[in-house]
Amino acid sequence: MAPLPAGIRFLTSFTRDQWYRTFIFLLTFWLYASFHLSRKPISIVKGELHKQCASPSKIELSNHKENAIRVPSGKTAVNESHCGWAPFDKDNYQQLLGALDYSFLCAYAVGMYLSGIIGERLPIRYYLTFGMLASGVFTALFGLGYFYSIHNFGFYVVAQIANGLVQTTGWPSVVTCIGNWFGKGRRGLIMGIWNSHTSVGNILGSLIAGYWVSTCWGLSFVVPGIVIAAMGIVCFLFLIEHPKDIKCSSTPLNLPRGCENGTNRFRIQKQTSSVQDSSKPLDPEMQCLLATRENGTIEPSHVAVLHGDGGSGMTAISFVGALRIPGVIEFSLCLLFAKLVSYTFLFWLPLYITNVDHLDAKKAGDLSTLFDVGGIFGGILAGTVSDRLGKRASTCGLMLLLAAPTLYIFSTISKMGLEATVVMLLISGALVNGPYALITTAVSADLGTHKSLKGNSRALSTVTAIIDGTGSVGAALGPLLAGLISPSGWNNVFYMLMVADACALLFLLRLIHKELCCTGSKNGDQVQFKEH
Repeated sequence: MAPLPAGIRFLTSFTRDQWYRTFIFLLTFWLYASFHLSRKPISIVKGELHKQCASPSKIELSNHKENAIRVPSGKTAVNESHCGWAPFDKDNYQQLLGALDYSFLCAYAVGMYLSGIIGERLPIRYYLTFGMLASGVFTALFGLGYFYSIHNFGFYVVAQIANGLVQTTGWPSVVTCIGNWFGKGRRGLIMGIWNSHTSVGNILGSLIAGYWVSTCWGLSFVVPGIVIAAMGIVCFLFLIEHPKDIKCSSTPLNLPRGCENGTNRFRIQKQTSSVQDSSKPLDPEMQCLLATRENGTIEPSHVAVLHGDGGSGMTAISFVGALRIPGVIEFSLCLLFAKLVSYTFLFWLPLYITNVDHLDAKKAGDLSTLFDVGGIFGGILAGTVSDRLGKRASTCGLMLLLAAPTLYIFSTISKMGLEATVVMLLISGALVNGPYALITTAVSADLGTHKSLKGNSRALSTVTAIIDGTGSVGAALGPLLAGLISPSGWNNVFYMLMVADACALLFLLRLIHKELCCTGSKNGDQVQFKEH
């Protein structure tokens, strides 16, 4: 018998379960990348919606050519001026563009609190598919304003609000799914790599939107809308929500150990044993984090009890019950300010580059992708360091501490030339997005599968939605404040971002103190968030 080729031997060296985990990792990666791909166009198109007014002589020379490219056949450029696209061609364009960002992000923040609760009670595949198809429709709807020469500000606001609401289906769904498939080991590194979908989506969205922004900005929205809708169909056809759906023989991260003969029926301890365990001394990890009560425990009324096979009879955790998980409130408030900074860059960075380096909308959009490239390395670095040290809050705190002065340096030397801007975009992207990535992935998964939940796997989506929903409040405020402050000077915007980073660090001080003082961590094990 001839020996198998080396490539085939490599492929067959992986188990069935490993192939499925790899597939789910890649699938959820691209599913959520498509969400960010569809959010990015508005930041790229801002430079086209309002352009620096050209001189009358230049307008006359280029008018015929520009209209032939920008205006669909049979239509005239009604209300469109050489300063941009009405109503964004007026002097208050920054406030109007900021209002568009605020409309999307405010709807996203409000919807996120509801999305996690709804997501716990519906099949993830159906819920996520609906959200992606609807998001495709509303993303494309914004671009149709170009093709139908719509100059009503309310139209664009409504499109943004609707899109913000349906996009809340994405994050709790994919985090719950990836949390079901991957265990605690190296969670920070795995989720740091996985969370690069945010930056990859932003980069692809920038490149796609930038390709058409100067010739036909409506396609900058229509094409991403088609992409996310197509990925919604892929989600419906291929997403596997849980290892038990394919009789996975290995233990998912958020259910008790004890998978029997590959059928995924889990042994559930008797309720009497939990009562006996409560009389035992708390282990070091619980002593470190469960200090919200005098006896170091959470009230049992807020923790769902397992009963039935594979968690099918578990009750979804309540909103108040999720808030009582130690660390949820602190990390939620920290993320509020961290996401404020990140989303201000997401929505305003191309316009800032246009104003400072005097580049056109396409070149500014391409250059802004370097911030997301830095974010990829920042997320992986934060996950790796937090795994190694076993200290999630301390890792976030250190990066936030370094981010504030970095933003000041960025605001100063980015005006010195293109090379300085490139370097500072990479460094700032790593430090700004590192804590944001770590909190929304590994920390959310740790808290959603916290030991105090007694193995309840139906808390992950709610916890994730609370943390990211609170962060989205900051994401809504950041671009709005940038729109209001930027007319007084971009330096003031950076001062606002520095204060936000300081506030984010402030909310983590208690958890950082507990991590540094706790002596129960050994060999890099997670102290705060060890699972059941």
